[in-house]
Amino acid sequence: MAESKNCDGEESVTLDLLKKKMDDFAKARDWEQYHSPRNLLLALVGEVGELSEIFQWKGEVPKGLPGWKEEERTHVGEELSDVLLYLVRLSDMCGIDLGKAALRKMELNALKYPAPMKNDDHGNQ
Repeated sequence: MAESKNCDGEESVTLDLLKKKMDDFAKARDWEQYHSPRNLLLALVGEVGELSEIFQWKGEVPKGLPGWKEEERTHVGEELSDVLLYLVRLSDMCGIDLGKAALRKMELNALKYPAPMKNDDHGNQ
């Protein structure tokens, strides 16, 4: 797998990289036997619940989580990562190319929910 760099010179994280790392992780621990789509889905739901608990009594939270303690922000990152990793593993075990499926879904959503037409300087659409 070729390494690519982002604009900061750090290794880019791709869905394929996460998929490979999750597969290697499961194989090294002989966990493949437990990674059925059903089991992974239930684990994913559990992780979404853990993420939800962090926000449960916070009310509306502005973008960027201003005023949150660093340990709270770290916890959010950990739970988001758990959700992402289970989702990537689930898609792999279902034989779904998650990146392609997500792009296709975005195209379908654009058709279903078209952006409003913008007026030009003369009030024409």
